[in-house]
Amino acid sequence: MPEPTRPALALCASSDLQEGGDAVTFDVIEFGRTVQAFALRFDQVAVAYLNRCAHVPTEMDWQPGKFWDQDKRHIICSVHGALYDPPSGQCVGGPCWGARLHRIELKEEGGQVYWYPCERFHPVS
Repeated sequence: MPEPTRPALALCASSDLQEGGDAVTFDVIEFGRTVQAFALRFDQVAVAYLNRCAHVPTEMDWQPGKFWDQDKRHIICSVHGALYDPPSGQCVGGPCWGARLHRIELKEEGGQVYWYPCERFHPVS
């Protein structure tokens, strides 16, 4: 995937995202409203998504930063039980089969994780 040309914004230290650990949450502006997003690590790769279930637009964590199913193989919606593939954000089980979470592009460099604002997601001022 080509690296975006937009300036990246610092999100957290790479060490804040532990394999199978809690997510780092952050706010973004989507369509003029502040919404929560999250970043976590799976198979050594940092990924980020909007914290909104593809089935019904509700925040998915069952406690702040808690997005993993019991086996820490899938992102789970605590409200509907939908299971999402961490690398792709695609729903692989539950009421929204085949739908996807909204991805936020990340980059890891020099021990730091950065996120890229885009046409849809803007930084909170």
